[in-house]
Amino acid sequence: MYSEVSGFGEVLLYIIVGVIFIGGGMFTARLLRPNRPDERKLETYESGESPVGMAWGRINIRFYLFALIFLLFEVEIVFLFPWAVVFGDAEMNAATDGAWGWFTLIEMFVFVLVLFLGLVYAWVKGYLDWPRPVTKPRSINSPVPREMYDAINKKYSGQQ
Repeated sequence: MYSEVSGFGEVLLYIIVGVIFIGGGMFTARLLRPNRPDERKLETYESGESPVGMAWGRINIRFYLFALIFLLFEVEIVFLFPWAVVFGDAEMNAATDGAWGWFTLIEMFVFVLVLFLGLVYAWVKGYLDWPRPVTKPRSINSPVPREMYDAINKKYSGQQ
């Protein structure tokens, strides 16, 4: 009988321990937490605002463009890690007399240059600008003079 666990057995063991760990944590939390359902707790929560209207509203395209540009640069980071490993491999550079290192360095400069040009394009097109909403001051059409409103505000705000 073998006393060692194969590579697949180790992975299976990690998966089993992970599932037990997560399930145990959730089970313990269910036992310890208070259960007091309330009408307000069952409402849809969105950034502290009460939901108004239908959820199928139109969303500004700037959200999607901003998210796509963010994902573009996140993918860049994913490709930089393997490049850094290959570029930092001293044995491979020594075996090829340093030619491989120069090739990977130039290749990465081209990659970063293309991404930089994409960033400049998005910047010039205005995709990175986030316009602030324009708020117009309300005009009060009231027969009561403005000085009376100011006097009432001072009285109730504590400024005598």
